[in-house]
Amino acid sequence: MAGLEVKGVSAVSLEFTNIVVGQVDTVDPHPDADKLRVCLVFDGSTRFQVVCGAPNVRTGMRAPFARVGAEIQPGDGKPFKIKTARLRGVESNGMLCSAEELGLAESSDGLMELPDDAPVGSDLRNYLHLEDVSIELDLTPNRGDCLSVNGVAREVGVLARMPLSIPDIKPVPVLHNEEFPVSITARQQCPRYLGRVIRNINQDVEVPLWMQEKLRRSGMRSIDPIVDVTNYVLMELGQPMHAFDYRKLTAGIEVRLPHPHETITLLDGKEVELSEDTLVIADAEKPVAMAGIMGGLSSAVSRDTTDVFLECAFFAPLAVAGRARSYGMHTDASHRYERGVDHTLQHRAMERATGLLLQLVGGEAGPVTEAVGHLPESEKVALRFNSIERVLGVCLKPSEVEDILSRLGFDVVEKTAAGLQVDVPSFRFDVSIEADLIEELARIHGYDKIPAGQGVSARPRVESSENSLELSRIRDHLVTLGYQEVISYSFIDPKLSKLVTATEESTISLQNPISEDMGVMRTSLLPGLLNSLKYNANRQQERIRLFESGLCFRRVGGVTEQTPRLGAVVKGSLQPKNWSNEHKLTDFFDVKGDVEVLASLGGTDFSFRPAQQSPFHPGQCAELLSTNGEVVGILGTLHPAIERKLGLEEGICLFELELDHLLEARLPQVNALSKFPEVSRDLAIVVKESIPTDEITSLLHKTAGENLCDLRIFDIYQGDAVEKGKKSVALGLTWQHPSRTLGDDEINTVIENCVKALENQLDANLRN
Repeated sequence: MAGLEVKGVSAVSLEFTNIVVGQVDTVDPHPDADKLRVCLVFDGSTRFQVVCGAPNVRTGMRAPFARVGAEIQPGDGKPFKIKTARLRGVESNGMLCSAEELGLAESSDGLMELPDDAPVGSDLRNYLHLEDVSIELDLTPNRGDCLSVNGVAREVGVLARMPLSIPDIKPVPVLHNEEFPVSITARQQCPRYLGRVIRNINQDVEVPLWMQEKLRRSGMRSIDPIVDVTNYVLMELGQPMHAFDYRKLTAGIEVRLPHPHETITLLDGKEVELSEDTLVIADAEKPVAMAGIMGGLSSAVSRDTTDVFLECAFFAPLAVAGRARSYGMHTDASHRYERGVDHTLQHRAMERATGLLLQLVGGEAGPVTEAVGHLPESEKVALRFNSIERVLGVCLKPSEVEDILSRLGFDVVEKTAAGLQVDVPSFRFDVSIEADLIEELARIHGYDKIPAGQGVSARPRVESSENSLELSRIRDHLVTLGYQEVISYSFIDPKLSKLVTATEESTISLQNPISEDMGVMRTSLLPGLLNSLKYNANRQQERIRLFESGLCFRRVGGVTEQTPRLGAVVKGSLQPKNWSNEHKLTDFFDVKGDVEVLASLGGTDFSFRPAQQSPFHPGQCAELLSTNGEVVGILGTLHPAIERKLGLEEGICLFELELDHLLEARLPQVNALSKFPEVSRDLAIVVKESIPTDEITSLLHKTAGENLCDLRIFDIYQGDAVEKGKKSVALGLTWQHPSRTLGDDEINTVIENCVKALENQLDANLRN
């Protein structure tokens, strides 16, 4: 509720009992096994004979010893109980344990070695403080200040009204004057860079168990003394650091943007070509690190390193944001720099890391070399007390407001009766306006203490315009027609996009896709719908009618456009199985009827025309046109070749419409109902089969006069009675006058005009 959500809580070790610190007094060969040893282990009061196969067992070492009767509780199994056993004829009373067997490491090559000063016979859980848990926090991107133990402790201190206990960091003594020159060319991207030469280190030492354990409980494994120290400072203070092998650097360090086609081989062995906006750390010859992301292999510290150059920097968040992902990487350093690192922290972190290094590997520290670019300016934000009550609905005392903000690190620089002005601390990149301060007050005061208001019901209702439809009405109509709504990803398979989409050149590819089959942004809803149809068809669903509304994306002239669309896909019978229904499969004209229903909801005029477009079947594809002739949709039957490639049955129909045009509506007009009788006539004509019936009806609407109130096609015939290449179309026309009865002479004249127009413009003849 305070903004730091706990994602998980896990024990720092397996549950076990009766395991103590043991000392190996003697190690002798096993008489019948080359890889086993017979040991005498002292538990503080008694010596036990133990058979051990660990390669690192030796006389004098101290390791976890499980006495007979000890129990180890695996995470997903039954308790394992230690019993007296005979191994190749030799009795073994207990077991020497590895870190893996106790849940203290993911893998182990031998016994867990304890420090020489570990008290023999003491309970291992007490000695290692294993009655503890690791708490994993799920932080929002704006809370980069809590990506460290120090940052979380600061928040807990505010919530618990307790003072913050910070590490006592003192400057280390400078024992030599050797400096390595540092300069910054990209001053905006790197406002501060610190370096220090540490000579004569000795890496042939074991990292203390206390540091290994703290790193392990923070989700990091111990690697070597130098890396462990930089990781320790990262987790403790939130400051990423890096160490170079000093003897592998040339002339000096420069923080700059890369030269054209410049490359670097990273610590993981991957060689990358640097893009023009990637900040690099370079010596006089080459880049030695990607700033804020990862170091280079050429200057990496090894076991033979005796002198190191320790760096500590502040990189602007925008200079690092997205760069690691563009190379397919994500590191602890980039994760923090992207969210913002305190730009005043570098000197403290340098002294902390130097002190820990000297404590572990010895050596002599030189002076700190610093280069400064364009450092961020201190931000001031004003807060009005009446804004707190207006926004939160609760009145906080000025003293409480000041106390909360002060504990959070905000310095009050001006205070009046109406409000106060504060300096934003350097570690809070997410606070810049008054509303941000009010948010801080709300979460620390307690969301549960803020009274519930009327919320949405107190807001004035927004009247919907009669010139537009609600999307919910479109959805409701599709559900009424038997469709079901689906929601698919905006990222689709590039192969499917190429197969289904006609505009491949406008597709937007992702630099770092989640997976290979989600590599491009969709330019159409149809690929996702076909995926959903295939998923359902593979699970014995015979009648499938799916629709989706959402944005489609394409790049036009270097600009990304997003268009809202409505798409649908249909397979199987027209009606659900029933004793009274014929098993008629859905065809092109059924889907065309559904589109006509949707297009008619707003009362606007639409028309259809034949089309040929991927991925539709030639001759079974049509475009939907608006009144100004603009193409606003496409419908048809899926091409058989695509059906075969997708492993689908034949007869799949689909459509996709521009949603903006579909939601347009015409203002309704009311006309009085005529009380005079209707007059109807039937007309059968023979035309070329290539002429769409829409052209026939459009021409009749123009010719049949203003009193025409209904026009329908009730029969289309092709057969022996009609010339080959032509079709017979039978139409029913109905007229009604608002103020009088229409006579036969008037209707006959209108019919004659209609027949002449059909003959002249469409080469049609009356059918005998």
